[in-house]
Amino acid sequence: MPTILYKDQHLLLVEKPVGLSAQAAEGDSLPHRLEQLGCPVKPVHRLDKPTGGVMVYARTDRAAATLSALVGQHDRFQKEYLAVVQGCPDTVEGTHTDLLYHDVRRNKSYVVSRPRKGVREAKLEYRVLETVTTDEGILSLVRVRLHTGRTHQIRVQFASRQMPLYGDSRYGGRKGDALGLWSHRLTLLHPVTGESLSAESRPDWSIAPWCYFKPL
Repeated sequence: MPTILYKDQHLLLVEKPVGLSAQAAEGDSLPHRLEQLGCPVKPVHRLDKPTGGVMVYARTDRAAATLSALVGQHDRFQKEYLAVVQGCPDTVEGTHTDLLYHDVRRNKSYVVSRPRKGVREAKLEYRVLETVTTDEGILSLVRVRLHTGRTHQIRVQFASRQMPLYGDSRYGGRKGDALGLWSHRLTLLHPVTGESLSAESRPDWSIAPWCYFKPL
């Protein structure tokens, strides 16, 4: 069952397991399991099925409306991820800014060179935490903070620089048992009190690709 990190009458912060849908309308899902625990929720953002880690759900219509509006305000709704990329960035820390086009039919995003209908700017900042040489090649553990929330943003922005995420065959990475992407920290303003809330989640450091690195 999912791990609840914080709960009050308005919202719930929870650790999403890998491989489970974040949306209630997609069969077996995290909202369904939370409802079984007596915590019916309303989704306000999402994580892809292969991605685990911390996310927030609303418990009331009022909270859902406020949180949905906050999701796009990245100074008030801050998302940090841990990512394992193949190779190593040229600099220890930096910013990636690209124009992304999301093909809804293929559910795949692409970096493009000029604006047109459906193209949106994507921006993230990163810091390399550790780089190791393994039997699977050079891998780097990277902390990523999103400034925008585009579909598959982290995956496609690193892949476009010849550093696909571990296990991300959709974007050119070698196949693996798990995707090297984890929602590590979520910081947001409480939809009712306005107070700052923050929750953290960490992957299982005993399994690939996380086992190649020192636990945080």
